[in-house]
Amino acid sequence: MKTKFVLKFIKFSFLILATSILLFRCSSSHKVAKLSSNEIKNVIDSSQFIFVAERVNPLRGSTRYLTSRYDVVIKKDTIACDLPYFGRAFQAPIDPSKGGIHFVSYNFSTNINSKNENEWEVLIKPNDNADVQQLSFDIFNNGTATLNITNTHRDPISFYGHIERIKEQ
Repeated sequence: MKTKFVLKFIKFSFLILATSILLFRCSSSHKVAKLSSNEIKNVIDSSQFIFVAERVNPLRGSTRYLTSRYDVVIKKDTIACDLPYFGRAFQAPIDPSKGGIHFVSYNFSTNINSKNENEWEVLIKPNDNADVQQLSFDIFNNGTATLNITNTHRDPISFYGHIERIKEQ
């Protein structure tokens, strides 16, 4: 009799815990004003946008959801990249606290291709960064995007997220 009560209590506790985690995850998701497909096209044509990473997919390993804000800010004259890195590095950094993919570039080339009316490819090659060879964005008209980064001394890595407009100051 007592054992049945304990088992029911454990099942009930687990159900409450699982529900709490699910509700917390839903409430902590980013609430972003959705851009229309015309706004997405205008943002891409202006070469000024923010890619906000929500998930990361390393070459070796499984997809991970990101719990902090990581982004790449693209402006006409500047790229500011602040992303985590999970994967294999072929050369250790001199400063071990310099993990992740963090850089600012002022010298880069940008190539924008329209794959179709619902998708664009934006290729960015930083000329003043020895580690990052290329950032390849696939941006869809619903505002979602993928980012593939090719590194010199690390495995490639992919990010999934969304595009935001840069707020005018």
